[in-house]
Amino acid sequence: MNEIIKNIEAEQLKTEVPQFNVGDTVKVYGKIKEGNRERIQVFEGIVLKKQGGGVRETFTVRKNSNGVGVEKTWPLHSPNVEKVEVVRRGKVRRAKLNYLRGRVGKRAKVKELVK
Repeated sequence: MNEIIKNIEAEQLKTEVPQFNVGDTVKVYGKIKEGNRERIQVFEGIVLKKQGGGVRETFTVRKNSNGVGVEKTWPLHSPNVEKVEVVRRGKVRRAKLNYLRGRVGKRAKVKELVK
């Protein structure tokens, strides 16, 4: 039974997965269905956390929209996620950036990683 599940999950994995980490600012191109139409909507924000592995891997992105914090959790290998584009790399020392939820304005920024 376990081998059957592994084979099914291996088929659903995306071949090209972008390399991004927690603290990076990303643009997520998500497919939105409205009636019989389908369009792509861009969601840009900071990656708060990455969870799981394999097909179940998810990542949470947070952005400020009109002064209100909005978070969305996206499955990495979902067909509804068209692509993930890294805008800038962030320099962080944690795996989960939950502390950003309580911050506003300049304090909610993440320093840029310079190589």
